[in-house]
Amino acid sequence: MSFIRWAAIAVPLVLLLGFLSGRAVPSGDENQWYMALTKPELNPPGWVFPVVWSILYVMMGLALALVLSARGARLRSLAVALFMAQLVANLVWTPLFFGAHRISAALLLIIAILGLTILTTFVFAQVRRIAAWLLVPYMVWLGFAAVLNWRIGQLNPDADGVVQPVAASQMIG
Repeated sequence: MSFIRWAAIAVPLVLLLGFLSGRAVPSGDENQWYMALTKPELNPPGWVFPVVWSILYVMMGLALALVLSARGARLRSLAVALFMAQLVANLVWTPLFFGAHRISAALLLIIAILGLTILTTFVFAQVRRIAAWLLVPYMVWLGFAAVLNWRIGQLNPDADGVVQPVAASQMIG
């Protein structure tokens, strides 16, 4: 029963945090800067990203719940700390890339996220093996996202850090 209680907290929390990060700045098809960039051929259609991320966040929440429910496990605290570190880094990526337009910094960050997630997965495996397996699709997606990030940087060398001015709002009097 402990797993179900933890899952009822962890899954919605991870989903909510991911949603809030994605809504913190206009992203994907809603971002004019991004839409103006040249994308690599392997770039999926815009609708794929929220679908994939929703599935991954659910799996991540379930993995976290499995670890949290493993009371007395030797590496439980370390596993949770690593998970939180990679999650915080993950939540920073969208504002960094889509908001600050820092393609190069976002690439370095996603590589760090992948490294933290690999460490998290190894530690999760020591606590609950299935929790580690639930993170494998996330790691694969991070690798793919890193390749996309890298290719966008290559295809748009002058776009790193370029922030387009925000259109002034007009008040109707």
